[in-house]
Amino acid sequence: MANQSQADRRKARVRRAIRARAYGKPRLSVHRSSKQIYAQIIDDEKGATIVAASSLEKDQRSSLKTGADTAAAKAIGLLIAKRAAEKGIKDVVFDRGSYMYHGRVKALADGAREGGLNF
Repeated sequence: MANQSQADRRKARVRRAIRARAYGKPRLSVHRSSKQIYAQIIDDEKGATIVAASSLEKDQRSSLKTGADTAAAKAIGLLIAKRAAEKGIKDVVFDRGSYMYHGRVKALADGAREGGLNF
C-alpha cells in the first residue's frame, strides 16, 4: 500500500464504492490525458469492454477542434451513449477513476446522460 500513488489509492477507493452499488450494471470508465479523452463501457463480470469511444477516432478528430476541451468530452459522451444504445445498454455506473467530477469528466457524463444513459 505504501508503494501506491495517491491517484492509485483514490482510483481504488472510487472503484470499491462503484462495485458496492453496481448490482451487475456495466461500468462507464473515463480516462483523460492532457490531449485526449477516452471512455469505455466495461462488463466487469466478463472482464470485457463492450463499447468504447475516444477523441482519437478519425471522424472525431476531423470534427473537433481539440481532444482536450469540454466540447470534445461532451461529444465523446454523446458518442458512447449512442453506441451503448445500439448494444442495448441503458443503465451504467459512472467510474470517474482518480479524476474529480469536474470540467471534462463532468462534460462527458452530461453528454452521456443527454445521449440516453442512466447513472
